[in-house]
Amino acid sequence: MELTVYNINGEDTGRKVTLSDEVFGIQPNDHLIYLDVKRYLANQRQGTHKAKERNEIAGSTRKLRRQKGTGFARIGDIKSPLLRGGGRVFGPKPRDYSFKLNKKETRLARKSALTYKAQEGNILVLENIQFEQPKTKQFLAILQKLGLDNSKTLVVLPGLDKVVYLSARNLPKAQVLPAEQVNTYAILNAEKLVICEGAIEKIENTLNA
Repeated sequence: MELTVYNINGEDTGRKVTLSDEVFGIQPNDHLIYLDVKRYLANQRQGTHKAKERNEIAGSTRKLRRQKGTGFARIGDIKSPLLRGGGRVFGPKPRDYSFKLNKKETRLARKSALTYKAQEGNILVLENIQFEQPKTKQFLAILQKLGLDNSKTLVVLPGLDKVVYLSARNLPKAQVLPAEQVNTYAILNAEKLVICEGAIEKIENTLNA
């Protein structure tokens, strides 16, 4: 697949790049996409939730009323789960939600997500971005010239660039990632995928390694 390269002013540079069919033109695997997105979201969970059970509540163990003869249901101490302020039955406990996929499955999931974006025509190639200092207005101007200021956009850089990252950080619909950190969730969560020219080779090398 050939795509036109645009500059930061949204103009056609007259150059084209060819996307590898091994990465951007495979037969997508929907199940692996599901598993990789599920893995990503599960790994974001802190798992620090905790509720006190009956034995962890501070309170008297005195039986509140006698077992029989009152006309009311039997009841134990004030820490009973049936009473307000009592312990919780089978409450949440701290746990680790993360799980792993092997490298081949992860790479295939990312290739599948990139293939869908290519098939939908939602990939745009941009000349490499370089800022002298963080400037949100300057980054937004690039998106506006590309007609992407109202779309959820993922911009993929050749490498980690803190200045560009800080320029995009305050834009709610924009996300910036280096080529090595591109993941299935980020690709699918974006409406448009903007890949800097220098990042294409790195993505292809990473996913074909």
